This record gives sequence, C-alpha cells and structure tokens, in this order.
Amino acid sequence: MRTARFTLDPAFTVGTVDPRLFGSFVEHLGRCVYTGVFEPGHPTADADGIRGDVLDLVRELGVTAVRYPGGNFVSGYRWEDSVGPVEERPRRLDLAWRSTETNRFGLSEYLSFLRKIGPQAEPMMALNLGTRGVAEALQLQEYANHPGGTALSDLRAEHGDKDPFGIRLWCLGNEMDGPWQTGHKTAAEYGRTAAETARAMRQIDPGVQLVACGSSGRSMPTFAEWEATVLQETYDLVDYISLHAYYEPLDGDVDSFLASAVDMETFIEDVVATCDHVGARLKSRKKINLSFDEWNVWYMSRTEEQVSALDWPEAPRLLEDNYSVMDAVVLGSLLIALLRHADRVTVACLAQLVNVIAPIMTEPGGPAWRQTTFFPFAQASRYGRGEVLDVRVDSPTYETKRYGEADLLHATAVRGEDGTVTLFAVNRSRTGSLPLEVALNGLGLTSVVEHSVLADDDPDARNTLAEPERVAPHAAEGTTLDGGRLSAVLEPLSWNVIRLA
Repeated sequence: MRTARFTLDPAFTVGTVDPRLFGSFVEHLGRCVYTGVFEPGHPTADADGIRGDVLDLVRELGVTAVRYPGGNFVSGYRWEDSVGPVEERPRRLDLAWRSTETNRFGLSEYLSFLRKIGPQAEPMMALNLGTRGVAEALQLQEYANHPGGTALSDLRAEHGDKDPFGIRLWCLGNEMDGPWQTGHKTAAEYGRTAAETARAMRQIDPGVQLVACGSSGRSMPTFAEWEATVLQETYDLVDYISLHAYYEPLDGDVDSFLASAVDMETFIEDVVATCDHVGARLKSRKKINLSFDEWNVWYMSRTEEQVSALDWPEAPRLLEDNYSVMDAVVLGSLLIALLRHADRVTVACLAQLVNVIAPIMTEPGGPAWRQTTFFPFAQASRYGRGEVLDVRVDSPTYETKRYGEADLLHATAVRGEDGTVTLFAVNRSRTGSLPLEVALNGLGLTSVVEHSVLADDDPDARNTLAEPERVAPHAAEGTTLDGGRLSAVLEPLSWNVIRLA
C-alpha cells in the first residue's frame, strides 16, 4: 500500500473550534427522553427523575449545546403544555412520531438536566413555526428569559423557576422545507415567517442568536434555492443557517458509505457558497455561519415502516439503531469533516443523545452503556479543542458508486492552547493497513503521547445489552516521532487519535 502523507504547519490554519461543535440533540421521540434521560424510579435516578448512569455517560461524552425539543416533534409542540405542575400537564398526540406525549418531562426539566450535566451544556431551543408562529415564540421567550414583573415571567417563578433560563440560541423552526413536516411551507412563506419572528425576538433581546432553517438535506429538490430565498428575507436578522444529514449503506454499497464525509464536506461548501452569494448580492460584510444541528449515521430506510405501525403509544422503541465498528468509523469521519470546516460550522448537534440513533443506550430499570459511536465523539470533544490546522492529504484512493474517487485517508489536526497537537484520522480501506507519514513544521513537537485506535477484526462488532464492552479503543503500536516526522500505520477500517507533545 502506498504511504499517505500530509504536512502540518502552524502558519496554515482553518479556524478555531467553537465548543458548540460538540453539541447533541434531545427530541421527544421514542425513548430518548422517557426511560432514556428521564426515568423516575430507576435505581440511579435522582429526586428529579434524571438517570444518574446516563448523566455520567453524557458528561464523559463531552456534549455542549443540546438542541430541544425537536426535530419533527417541535412543529406540533405547545410549550405551555410542558410547564407548571406535572399532574396538570395535558397528554397530546404527537403527529410526527404517532405517539402520545405525556409532558411529564418539560421545559424546566430540560434546563435542570443541562445544569446537572455542567456549565458546558448550553440550551439550544427550537421554536414551533409549523403550527404556531410569532406570538407563541415571543411568549416562550418571555417565559424563559425575562427576569420578572410580567405575566409570563412571573408565571415561571410561580412554577418554581425564579431565575430566568437565559436561553441565547434559538432555532426558527425545523426542516420547514420537508413535506413530512407538520406546517410545511415554501421557502418564501417560511422566509417571511422566520424574518418576522427574528425581528420581534430581537425587539425583546437584541443579543439572541438565531438559526434559520436550511434544507433538510443536500438531495432535496429545492436545495440551494431554498437557502437563497430564506436568506434573502433573513440575512441581517439571523446568525446561522441549518444543515441536516444522515448516512447509511444504501443498497449494500459499503464503499460509498465509508466515504459519506465526501458528501458532507460538499454539502457544507455548497451552503457556504450560497450564503456568501446572498451576502454579496445584498452588499453585506456579514458572514452567516452554519449550524449542522442534525447529523449521524441513521438506518433511515427502516424508519417509515416502524412509525406507520404505531397506534399512539407512550415512548415506543423507535430508531434504536445498534451501531457497528464500521458505523463508528464513518461517524468519526463525519466529525473530521466538521472540524475541517470549523471556520464556518460553529454549531453542530449529533442526533440524538440517548437510545434514538444515539451513542448512549439504556434499558428501562436496567443499565446504560456506550455504543461504538460513543468513542469517536468523546475523543473528538476532549482533544479537538483549539485551532484546526490545514490538512491537505496525498493519499491512495478508491472508487465509489455515489461519490466517485475518494481518498483512503481522511484526516484533520487540532492544536491546543498548550501547543499539543491531536491528529484525527480514518483509514477507509476494509482490507489493508495504511502507512502514514506527517511532516511537522515549526510546531516544536517531540513525542507521541498516545495513538488510540478503534478497529476490530469483525467490522460488524457491536456493543449490546448482553456485551456492553465488546468494542472499545485500544493502543496502537509502532507510532514514532523522529526529526519532525511522524510515522504510523493505520489499521484497516479504523478511527485513529494520535496525540503529540
């Protein structure tokens, strides 16, 4: 196998990683909330019903911004159902997932959960612009954020939350381009509604940070035209536009699946180009950043049949994908794609956090455990903080049906404030090891602290309730740093973290 190579130099950087890049997503879908995050009576649950074993894993995962309460769920969400005495909260039909929502876990419980995670966990609140609009958005903003002395802020205090929630980051609806979305709109209709909502919210608080809905995926027929139309209405009123992408091996095409990040990077670059085109047309010096607030590996082709069979149950088992080593390697590659565009992707949310296409799984009344995908995210969140260095790989390639020629090596590097450098690298080859050489210029690095690898002789190996620790990262051997040159061998189908000091 030909050696893959690249050079690192502190003079050539992409941008600084925003902590929000390591966000996640809690939606009222399946068992993400009920018997996931929230299970009163569980042996580890606290007085508020939050599972302690899940909290420990969430902290270990290193999530930051947590988007809530949806997702498709939000387009039928009545925020006032989720506040006040739990016994008085109404039960509602959730059209998005053909389930019954009890509202036992609501707005106050969500904010309490974030506080228990720690100060790094920031609320990212989605607004219902599907079945509701400007008035309801303003009511929620007043209830959540106003200090006191008004009907809704005083109501919050009556409900037990004297201090305002301080929610800064708000999503103006969810996937409004999708015909599946309750209250689906055209780009012109949504752009007008989003602009009106943003303008009114800024009258209350000019400092709010707002995310406009972009396309639900790059394959949408209105992609790019949607973004251009929405931003024409909202450019000076919002801070971000959203991107959503999920990947699976369609028709058994594993080679293309392993190259999913090729599509993700193209998606990001196309949206940046569209944003900047609108900015140029408006003669604006402002740059719109990207909020990749839904991304993951998701075996979506199984979902429609699951949902259509439901008859309004509470917290059904939905979208509980069990992830393999191969899935984890693809997820790691998607993380690399986000880091490689840290100059413009400044918010990202892994969808979702617990049970639903999630890195953490639970059993009601039983244990919680890490899926294979837990490890790349936790390592990237821990070591991927700082300045992203520009990585241009010279790599062997292979051919894919969906994306054409793709590099076997996918990599990035992050330099921390202390001068240490962490390389994140994926070998997409299913059959062969990949030799890697990295030239290190002007970085003052002298030692390999660690080379951690996630790989397995069985690429279908998984962590399950029966074998919760079947898969975990292990130490690689033979990685050296000598005379400013790093040498390593990347195992077949592997996610690698190489830390240098």
